Amino acid sequence: MNAKVPMARLDRLLANLGYGSRREVAALVAKGQVVLDGVVLKDAGTKAPISPDLPERMTIAGRPVDPPAPLTLVMHKPLGVVCSHREAGRSVYELLPARWRARMPALSTIGRLDKETSGLLLITDDGPFLHRVISPRSHVAKRYVATLDRPLSGGEAEVFAAGTLILEGEPDPLAPAVLEPLSPTQARLTITEGRYHQVRRMFAAVGNHVSALHRDRIGGLALPDDLPAGAWRILTADEQLRIFA
Repeated sequence: MNAKVPMARLDRLLANLGYGSRREVAALVAKGQVVLDGVVLKDAGTKAPISPDLPERMTIAGRPVDPPAPLTLVMHKPLGVVCSHREAGRSVYELLPARWRARMPALSTIGRLDKETSGLLLITDDGPFLHRVISPRSHVAKRYVATLDRPLSGGEAEVFAAGTLILEGEPDPLAPAVLEPLSPTQARLTITEGRYHQVRRMFAAVGNHVSALHRDRIGGLALPDDLPAGAWRILTADEQLRIFA
C-alpha cells in the first residue's frame, strides 16, 4: 500500500521554500507564474503535494521549483568561508541560492570546517539525519589530508592509534585515530570525533603544525571528483546511505 503523500497550502509551501512571504507568493500565483502538472494554478490556497518529485511537476516562472524538505546537500567547501551565521566573513550559505536562506526548516551544516579548511561538507534541513551523522554512536569517520610544516617523525601513527592522547585543556583522551603518511610532510588522518580544531590540535600535540587541511571523506562518502571548490549538489538517497556503510 502506497504511503499517503503529505499536502500543504501552496502559499505556505512556497513561503517555506523561500519564495517570499505568503502575500508575495499569492501575487506570483495571481500572475499565473505557478504551474503544477501542466496546469496554471489560480488559488494560493490550493493544496500541493510535498513530494520528492515536486521539482519535476511544478514550475515557478518557468523554472522547476526548489526541492521540498528534507533536503541534504554535498558541498566542496572552499578556503576562506565560514560555516556559521555568527562568524565574521562570508559563509557557506552565501554559496547557495539567496532564497534558500529563508527556507523553513532552515538549512544547517552537519558539523563544521574552519575558515582555513577545505573539502567535503554536508548541509541539511533534516534534523534526524544530522543527529545520526554526528552521534558518537554512529561512529561515522571523517578523513582529512593534512599538510605539515615539518616532516613526520615516524611515531605519530602509534600515538594517534593508542587512544590515550589528551589534548590541552581537555580531561578525556581522544578515541583512536588512523594516520597514513603520504609524504614526509603530508598525511591522511581518519578520526571518529569532532572536537574543536581536533586535527590541528592533534598534530600540535606531537610537535607539528598543520599548514593546510582538506577533508575528503565522511564515512563511506568521498568528495565527488567532479565537484570543484565552491560547488554543491543535492545528495542522493544512495549517497546518504553510503555515509553509514
